[in-house]
Amino acid sequence: RSGVLRTGHCLIDSVTGDRAEETSATVVRFGRPSPYELAAYVASSEPLRVAGAFTLDGRGAPFVESIDGDAGTVLGLSMPVLRRLLARHGRAVTDLWVASRP
Repeated sequence: RSGVLRTGHCLIDSVTGDRAEETSATVVRFGRPSPYELAAYVASSEPLRVAGAFTLDGRGAPFVESIDGDAGTVLGLSMPVLRRLLARHGRAVTDLWVASRP
């Protein structure tokens, strides 16, 4: 069992109003939870609080066998996409980094 999860990204320059948009997609392959596991997962209410009814970093993670694509797409923000969108606005992702202080 698998599904394709798509996440839309839009970066808007608040000064000029210029927009850069991109959609990313990741294939998610699911295992076969037992009826007990499935009932327990639903009872946890996690699937009611998250997009797609599962997460890679929560209680649903053990039921995900593999992904083909960027995990950030599944989590909600693809860093490679963010880097490309920033570049379209003439910025580097490193511009967002803050130097740590001793």
